[in-house]
Amino acid sequence: MQGKTVLITGASRGIGAEAGRVFAAAGANVALVARSRDQIDALAAALGENTIALQCDVSDFAQIEQVVADCVDRFGGLDVLIGNAGVIDPIFHLSNADVAAWSQAIDINLKGVFYGMRAALPVMRVAGGGTVITVSSGAATNPIEAWSHYCASKAGAKMLTECLHLEESIHGIRAMNLSPGTVATEMQRVIKASGINAVSQLDWDDHIPADWPARALLWMCSPDADEFLGTEISLRREDIRQRIGLK
Repeated sequence: MQGKTVLITGASRGIGAEAGRVFAAAGANVALVARSRDQIDALAAALGENTIALQCDVSDFAQIEQVVADCVDRFGGLDVLIGNAGVIDPIFHLSNADVAAWSQAIDINLKGVFYGMRAALPVMRVAGGGTVITVSSGAATNPIEAWSHYCASKAGAKMLTECLHLEESIHGIRAMNLSPGTVATEMQRVIKASGINAVSQLDWDDHIPADWPARALLWMCSPDADEFLGTEISLRREDIRQRIGLK
């Protein structure tokens, strides 16, 4: 990744922030993208001069188009796009779901992924290729009580990434999904507080550390992951963990 440029959405905390640290340590130029300006400013300052913080609401195409342009202006290109921004709260059953909140989850978790792809593709095509990774979830393939907004949006984002592979692999675009399993992040605290469904009953020690998916994302940018192009990689698989070097 030395000298390559990576743009990470949802980079203010959790998997996104850890990915910023991992890619910066690998020598990449890193663009941290999130709505929370203070958090990404602090992280960018800690990671050094090859990292920039770009405030953006991914549910607004004009904003994400601008941060891609700003990233290209600063670093001269864009090699990797990681679609990580996502929300799960508020957690509610379909019968009492808040319509606006349900729709906002779709705007962030699904439309935000599409908007990132749509803004990055022209840049990557001109460069002859790039890597696009979407942070997926087991919820993309399994219904979970009170997570209809999250399950539906993650399922859509997973299929969107597979469509990207179908259409753009001929142009050198590497597209994959990463399903990390349950990760020890703030999202799990929200889930725990809801008290709804089996996931909320898990102990904190049941969750993997956030640097595991971050390290998986770095590995997915390497040729060693090429056999998984167009598919979803699950960190629940022990063989995958071994290949990445996770213990």
